[in-house]
Amino acid sequence: MAAYLVFISHFGDQVDGSFPHILQRFFGEFHIGVSLFFVLSGFLITFRYYNSFNLTRDWFMQYLKNRVARIYPMYFLLTIAAFVYYFITKDPGVTKGSNYPVAVMFLNITFLRGFFYQFWDSGIAQGWSLTVEECFYFSAPIIFLIAKKYNKFYIQPVIITMFAILMVLIFRNVNWHGFFGNFPFVLLFTFFGRCFEFFVGVQLARYILKNGFTRTRKINFTYSGFVLIFVCVFIMALQPIPKHWNAGLESPIGIITNNYFLCIAVALFYYGILTETTHFKTFLATPFIELLGKASYIFYLIHLGWMHNLIANGINNLNDYIYSLYDKWNLDWHSPFEYNWLNLIIVFIVLNAVSVTLFKLIEEPVNHYIRKSNFLIKYQPRPKGIVD
Repeated sequence: MAAYLVFISHFGDQVDGSFPHILQRFFGEFHIGVSLFFVLSGFLITFRYYNSFNLTRDWFMQYLKNRVARIYPMYFLLTIAAFVYYFITKDPGVTKGSNYPVAVMFLNITFLRGFFYQFWDSGIAQGWSLTVEECFYFSAPIIFLIAKKYNKFYIQPVIITMFAILMVLIFRNVNWHGFFGNFPFVLLFTFFGRCFEFFVGVQLARYILKNGFTRTRKINFTYSGFVLIFVCVFIMALQPIPKHWNAGLESPIGIITNNYFLCIAVALFYYGILTETTHFKTFLATPFIELLGKASYIFYLIHLGWMHNLIANGINNLNDYIYSLYDKWNLDWHSPFEYNWLNLIIVFIVLNAVSVTLFKLIEEPVNHYIRKSNFLIKYQPRPKGIVD
């Protein structure tokens, strides 16, 4: 669901240009899928590792091995493909106009691009969120240690956010490719600015680990959280779009709403999903939706950029070919590919098909292979019923 919301935010304006402006703005704020992902990551990492946390070399190597297996292989392959696409097409969007494509590729495959305003959306543009994600993965053991050993949990996001502000004050006047270059960039596109979302997910997991999945309160958290999520979307849609940015998200009120209120609504929604029986939960548990969910990481990586361009250009070429046939046959017919909304649906379906195929043929097998290999730490079979 999160990946599909991001897809709508990027292409919703292609459905019908006659939509009211506020509705177009509303769709444009569906980047909230990223917040759903960040809160979920905080929850899942904490739920899986918090109680078994033990900051030893073996524990950390196993933890890191699992994270690499889950995130890196497909990101690496698709990023390399993006730069192959650049060397063939010279698409400046891949390198953001840099004359050093190899250096930009290095920044991408090492996730370092996420710290530079000039390059944060290079390569696979939406992959900026993986720099944020990897920062959380490396920080999570320290977060757990401070929370469990020193009982200092709530102060941590405050310190991290203050660090982000300090870095901007230091580097915003330093001309080094926009390294911590401005407040909107750092607050919206780095872990240091968006850490609160992860901490909300962490706290949700800590609460579940302590209190379990059963509760007596009759408040419907699933649908209440769902409504509040889109209240936040509407608030951001009402904000003026700052110069050089694309959405109300980047305005001061948009940043506050996205970073500090939306994630709380998301946590309430997740709490409802975890503890309530609803039609929505039943729908998400169907095998087909679960498969799409497993492939959604790949969908997120390919829905914008070179893969999308290849599919969209293929449809446009097919549309031109059909019209050339009509001219040859002296026909005044409509092409099935002349409608933007229909082409968007076709692209959406093809992207899902590609995502599921890549998941089954590459991501899932490689994930299992790395986990069962001796990479970073010697493989030790887990007891039956225990999942890494």
